[in-house]
Amino acid sequence: MKMKKDSTQKQQSKTEIASSISLNMHTLKSRLSALISALSAQLVERDIPVRLALLAALSGEHLLLIGPPGTSKSLIARRLRLAFREATYFEHLLTRFSVPEELFGPLSVKGLEEDRYERLTDSYLPTASVAFLDEIFKANSAILNSLLTLLNEREFDNGARRTRTPLIAAVGASNELPDSEELNALFDRFLLRVHVGPVTQAGFRTLLQLRGDLNIIIPDELQLSASDLNEIRQAAQETSVPPEVENLLSDLRDWCAAESIPVSDRRWRKAVKLLQTSAMTNGRASVTVWDCWLLQFCLWNKPEEQAKIADWYGRRVGTSAVVSPDGLAKIIGEYETRLKKDTANLVQAKDASGQPLYLDEQGNETTRPRPEPMQPDGAAPTSGTGGSPSLYSLAEEFLRGLPAALKGKNGAGLTKEQLDKAAQFFKIAAVLNGKSVNDWDDFLAKLKQGMSQPSPASPAPASAPPADYPPKMVPAPQPYEYVQSILTQIQSFQETVQQYREQLNAHAAGLEEAVHSHLWVTSDFEEPARRSLEGTRRTVDELEERLKQLYDGFSAIPTEQK
Repeated sequence: MKMKKDSTQKQQSKTEIASSISLNMHTLKSRLSALISALSAQLVERDIPVRLALLAALSGEHLLLIGPPGTSKSLIARRLRLAFREATYFEHLLTRFSVPEELFGPLSVKGLEEDRYERLTDSYLPTASVAFLDEIFKANSAILNSLLTLLNEREFDNGARRTRTPLIAAVGASNELPDSEELNALFDRFLLRVHVGPVTQAGFRTLLQLRGDLNIIIPDELQLSASDLNEIRQAAQETSVPPEVENLLSDLRDWCAAESIPVSDRRWRKAVKLLQTSAMTNGRASVTVWDCWLLQFCLWNKPEEQAKIADWYGRRVGTSAVVSPDGLAKIIGEYETRLKKDTANLVQAKDASGQPLYLDEQGNETTRPRPEPMQPDGAAPTSGTGGSPSLYSLAEEFLRGLPAALKGKNGAGLTKEQLDKAAQFFKIAAVLNGKSVNDWDDFLAKLKQGMSQPSPASPAPASAPPADYPPKMVPAPQPYEYVQSILTQIQSFQETVQQYREQLNAHAAGLEEAVHSHLWVTSDFEEPARRSLEGTRRTVDELEERLKQLYDGFSAIPTEQK
């Protein structure tokens, strides 16, 4: 009983702690939002660099600013220092002739007298909480190794001792990208990279209206303490990364490889940590696709690659299913190829009794392979020997008086039946014209004189034999188990697409709130994100239609008898 009571007390304690942390996280978001606004005060079009600088510091990463002089790069670093209580600050402009003493402090004379090689690091980089290193890619080999260790491990080798440094974040700046391989490792130390250019024409008037210096004071209640920073980083480690985000990252990695954008494994791990920090500071327990907007600032090596990554993300932003649209489209394409192959092997269809089937002139099924032969005048088929009946010709003067329907086909002549109809026609015409019976007898005599039966040497042209009916062809039967397995898989994909659509609709419904309430995503992303979601919705419609056609196609394949 005592053990159970202790367990209950521990569970209650955990619940109270979790409740307290949750409350602090909610307060933290409002606090960070106000802090971002304070840091951005009187800065024109520098919202993104300020946000990224603060996020880098919270994540334990560094920010690189690329751009020409006079674009507020150093000012952003100085303001970042104001976000933290009792933070020390170090700033230095590097040249190709910079020596270690400029960054790490002079050698201790007293130490040398005691045979110790140590530096006096107070007020230098090893004791700084926030550092700004201008023209960082002018660093030479004399300082490079120590700088790499300090940035990555937060440690500094001072003589025989390796000491921890209080560095929260470093902001590097450069007018240009590194031009030698030995600087690639230094370039890789900066997870976040952003180009900072002059203000646009739209923001130029606002810039002109600024007066006085740009110094600001951050209220104490907004500044973050060392314990605040530790709690944020520990809580970020507990933030989950759901399958949809992992899937997005995997697709992005494949895309980067195809576009020849190298991204080290270390950068991917650091990027995930950044996303976790983003989600946690926004009061969420898991990363969402909206946090992945930040990846465009993490993965590029050339400035133009950032726009390409942003464009890829914009087209992919609606993805929240484990199977991505591109991946599912590829799978559907494979099934379509299989269906085409399975339906290409055709055999003649048979009826229930096993008789081969054909298609008549109207496209109806029939077991007759060909139509019955017809007489030239459309009469019933002849019997017996199958020869043509005798045809009689008329003189031209009589043919002119006959209706077209009684002239026979193509002047080939008249059958006895047609001749009788022609005579009846002339008789009726004679009566209507007031002719007497004697007149009719004279006319009939003339009619008979104008008739002649064709001789055997010049027979009437015979009709062409009717064409055979084409066989009805159907795909060859496939094993029943095979077809049913395919149909089951297609149904599974249809369910996946339906779930994808539901999640996509949820994304669209929460888009405005997700963007406007996000600490690190800027609001100008909402409109392109909305367009992307609409495009993804159309893609889902196409996938659903293709799956339906696949299901109908495989359902129509006959199966072998069990």
